Amino acid sequence: MLNSSTTPSAKRTALREALRGSELLRFPGAFNPLSAKLVQRHGFEGVYVSGAVLSADLGLPDIGLTTLTEVAARSAQIARVTDLPVLVDADTGFGEPLNLARTVQTLEDAGVAGLHVEDQVNPKRCGHLEGKSVVDEATAVRRVKAAVDARRDPDFLVVARTDVRGVEGFDAAVRRAKALVDAGADAVFAEAMADLAEFEAICSALDVPVLANMTEFGRSDLFTHDQLRDAGVRIVIHPVSLLRLAMGAADRALAELSGTGTLAAQVPRMQTRAELYDLVDYAGYGDFDSGVFDFSLEGNRS
Repeated sequence: MLNSSTTPSAKRTALREALRGSELLRFPGAFNPLSAKLVQRHGFEGVYVSGAVLSADLGLPDIGLTTLTEVAARSAQIARVTDLPVLVDADTGFGEPLNLARTVQTLEDAGVAGLHVEDQVNPKRCGHLEGKSVVDEATAVRRVKAAVDARRDPDFLVVARTDVRGVEGFDAAVRRAKALVDAGADAVFAEAMADLAEFEAICSALDVPVLANMTEFGRSDLFTHDQLRDAGVRIVIHPVSLLRLAMGAADRALAELSGTGTLAAQVPRMQTRAELYDLVDYAGYGDFDSGVFDFSLEGNRS
């Protein structure tokens, strides 16, 4: 009720502990706090905050138009309502390495468990689109070092994303990933791998956890969690899935409403009032308020 019962520090520690194990950690993307509560309810290990989702939610394309303030505010809202660790897409860090240092500390203050920063040039593009450009290795390394040096909580996870695979090929992506690990990255987000064999190869080449992006309509096939686990992947994100499902359902419902003048046929597909009240914990708020507001001083006069 009101907030997560787990502190940000405890969430970060739990994520670090989980990464020392062998299981695949599943991070569906939440497009708002309410969907983050659903992610927790269904037993996943973490929540992901996608830059593409945040920009789309603002009616903007994913080309680096969102600001640190917008990302931190939405991340804080989501982290507040879940006991799960939250991993945030920090794009290229919202500026030069010094700006990235501020980004890290701002997102620490937002209560998230970690972020990933990528090696694209500004303005960045969706990782599964044509026309991406990446910075040189020295610039990418400076970004990761700035993030690692800026964090105040040593358990705050710094994930280095590399988009080199789609620009210079797989071997170059492995070389870039190794350099980012040497710079201090705790994990590597290997974007746009072509197949399971490439995931397996990059996992074998690195001594830190590898993150896989299972986004629909992207360059990678939608591999199952078992397939990714067997390839050695340690974290999988489904960044835009819930937004796509929700927007698809909303679009179809509005078309029906426009065409028929009623949504009666859609009611069985809707979240019920009881389900919504249970998810937001109306009862917990009522119990808390009754314990605070409904009190008496009778018998305690002095």
